[in-house]
Amino acid sequence: MPPSPESRRIAIVVKGYPRLSETFIAQEILALEGRGLDLEIWSLRHPTERAVHPMNRKIRARVTYLPEYLYEEPLRVLKGAFWSIRQRGFRPLLKAFRRDLKRDFTMNRVRRLGQAFVMARELPANVGHLHVHYLHTPASVVRYAALLTGRTWTFSAHAKDIWTTPDWEKREKMQEAVWGVTCTAHGAGNLQALSAPGRVSLVYHGLDLSRFPAPPESRPARDGADPQDPVRIVSVGRAVAKKGYGDLIQALAALPGDLHWRFAHVGGGDLLNSLKAQAQQAGIADKVAFLGAKAQPDIVALLREADLFVLPSKKAASGDRDGLPNVIMEAASQKLAIVATDFAGIPEFIRDGAEGALVAPGDWEALSNALNLLAREPAKRRMLGEAAYQRLRRDFSTEGGIDVLEARLRTLVGNPSKQPEPV
Repeated sequence: MPPSPESRRIAIVVKGYPRLSETFIAQEILALEGRGLDLEIWSLRHPTERAVHPMNRKIRARVTYLPEYLYEEPLRVLKGAFWSIRQRGFRPLLKAFRRDLKRDFTMNRVRRLGQAFVMARELPANVGHLHVHYLHTPASVVRYAALLTGRTWTFSAHAKDIWTTPDWEKREKMQEAVWGVTCTAHGAGNLQALSAPGRVSLVYHGLDLSRFPAPPESRPARDGADPQDPVRIVSVGRAVAKKGYGDLIQALAALPGDLHWRFAHVGGGDLLNSLKAQAQQAGIADKVAFLGAKAQPDIVALLREADLFVLPSKKAASGDRDGLPNVIMEAASQKLAIVATDFAGIPEFIRDGAEGALVAPGDWEALSNALNLLAREPAKRRMLGEAAYQRLRRDFSTEGGIDVLEARLRTLVGNPSKQPEPV
């Protein structure tokens, strides 16, 4: 139904909820709830993971799941379609959908229309605004639902949605959205070049340090010389092409024989089996542990026990790439030395030689060299870990970004408490 004059609630739309890899979204929702905003969550997919982060359990917002595949809930989809046909916004929606379908003739496009029918019909009247995470498929659903109901909408763009969505689609969506934010200067530059001045702003996710324990006061001075106490290397991330884990396996296999080490990976992903096979073929399977997806307390415990964190992100063949991965900031929260790639949003936080070591994306030999050098130098690891922690506290707190989002969202639902801060 259309929004009422008293609409104060905001619908936060996501691709899937909850997701272990999207702590930044849960962190934002929880913080906005803490500021007193009235939220509800709409998800295009049901969760696929059993583990749940503790902060997701603290979120009070009601969650509504749209039909992931239209044939699974035909009655719900038909009710939404018949309702939508009678709405004033149906004609503008149909015009936009036909234009989109002509350029993207896929079942995925039809699915988003069906989900929009359902969402538009089922949105409570007290929802006055829609805010969507990701500018690709979730934003298509929100855009269509907004056209049907006359609601305003805004977006948060992140990584894959920026780099794999065609320019024409990003341009048209941004033209209709009231405003948008994104989490890296790298991504902001791309979107700002396609949109009206001031439409897209850079707002870092940052990290809510209140959710993390204080970093360890000290770490063992492991240098890889003792086979009974090897250097502990850890990474957290989905096993997908853009994370560069194939390069990491090559880099680990090339480490000198006199360096004793162990590596642990946390995360699910389609490439897990191929990475395990690669480690086996490289002769390092006995030194590598693939732990699967874990909830955040388990991840933090692993970070606290490690000596080095590594994330070799790169551009995937599909064009997909990272933004500024939250796991890098989480490693910094525990004063853990970081080795990563000079790519995407990573150098906006980690500067080579200052807060960590950066190598060129895809260069497994340079990655191996950086790991070898830092594994042997516990004093340098301490220095880099301390510097990353201080930069995190000083420049990447979550509070600044939440201030901006709160002010802007309050303005859109007619309940301003402060003016939006300049970005």
